[in-house]
Amino acid sequence: MKGDIIIVEPHHRDAARQIVARLLPQIAAERAYVITVAGESGSGKSETGKAIAEELERNGKRAFVFQQDDYFVLPPKSNDSRRRDDISWVGTDEVRLNLLDEHIAAAHRRERRLAKPLVDYERDAIDSEVVDLRGYDVFVAEGTYTTLLTDVDCRVFIDRNRLQTLESRRRRAREPIEPFLERVLEIEHGIISSHKSMADIIITEEYEVRFVAP
Repeated sequence: MKGDIIIVEPHHRDAARQIVARLLPQIAAERAYVITVAGESGSGKSETGKAIAEELERNGKRAFVFQQDDYFVLPPKSNDSRRRDDISWVGTDEVRLNLLDEHIAAAHRRERRLAKPLVDYERDAIDSEVVDLRGYDVFVAEGTYTTLLTDVDCRVFIDRNRLQTLESRRRRAREPIEPFLERVLEIEHGIISSHKSMADIIITEEYEVRFVAP
């Protein structure tokens, strides 16, 4: 997403090193590998997704990151207005998860090119961009609901709630900290917390990495 601020810190990189070290033996040359990074707002999804991609690159694996934010039905400011008009709009229907699933499947099949949405935060617009998928070994999809994607090899879940992520949200400064937003995050928490049971890897509140036994 254009205009997004992603600050990768040492704890993101440390988690990424552990995750990549575990997954490298599973990444085969003949088939693209897909990782999702999910969690609540401010939990560190974008930062961890970027850190994982960069760690993969350091280990000789090219990685492309899909941001769920590009797949919202409405651009950010319009989406906020829709939520304020109707709080029931908050949830998975806000996101074109089926389209993201289709694009992940295309990446898995190693299609050459893909036309995907691209959100411009400042303009409050959704544009389109064509990306060249050739040469990538791994695709990382990060976002609140990406655990629900189907064509996935490994699901990472960041187990931090809206109270634990307050400082991260303040630093990212994409939205004001206000009662309405806290209500939105409470609704999202009710949805996203249930996705933890689907995870292969859990990152705790203290950013410790735990691998779920198969």
